[in-house]
Amino acid sequence: MCGRYTITVTLEELIAKYFIREHPVIKYVPRFNAAPMQHIPAVIHDGEQNRLGVLRWGLLPSWSKEDKNAARLINARSETLLEKPSFKKLVASRRCVIPADGFYEWKTRGDGKQPMRITMRDRRLFSMAGLYDIWTAPDGTRISTCTIITTAANRLMEDIHDRMPVILGPEQEMQWLDRRSRDIPSLLKLLQPYDPEQMLAYPVSAAVGNVRNDSPELIQSV
Repeated sequence: MCGRYTITVTLEELIAKYFIREHPVIKYVPRFNAAPMQHIPAVIHDGEQNRLGVLRWGLLPSWSKEDKNAARLINARSETLLEKPSFKKLVASRRCVIPADGFYEWKTRGDGKQPMRITMRDRRLFSMAGLYDIWTAPDGTRISTCTIITTAANRLMEDIHDRMPVILGPEQEMQWLDRRSRDIPSLLKLLQPYDPEQMLAYPVSAAVGNVRNDSPELIQSV
């Protein structure tokens, strides 16, 4: 699964990577321990261009009767997207990417669990595939939420956990975002484990386990 991640770059770096034409009006600060039910930066395509905004992490389907249980839908398994009512209709038109420069996973050891941070070898910004939906409350309030898609672990991750977020390369990222793309089988083929040779993992402080902690010290190797 993917339950914590980091996005420590500047807003300008996000704008440049995703070719955002209109400067987004969002409150953005680097996050060293992004967690479910928090508002996180995300990129969608409006049919003409990419847009950067914020979505609440934990999908709340548009057909839900009330705002609850979203925390259970922080991840969506790539293998069963079309089987789940919460996700199957979103693949065609409500795809997004979640920018990140690392994610956390806990490795089981004899003396407990060691949190690990997984990044690209060159520490570059990358995109996690996601889905989003918009829920309207009885009073008319609209809540935009998202889920991060996961796949089987690659060779690097399998020693840590059996799942990992779907990471998209630049060309895959463009295809996933483009709302004009409705070829579902082709889209699903993008949801594969990422090349382990381009990634690395290192141990970090147990303090990352507390969602209230969010500081640069969390990403330092221990």
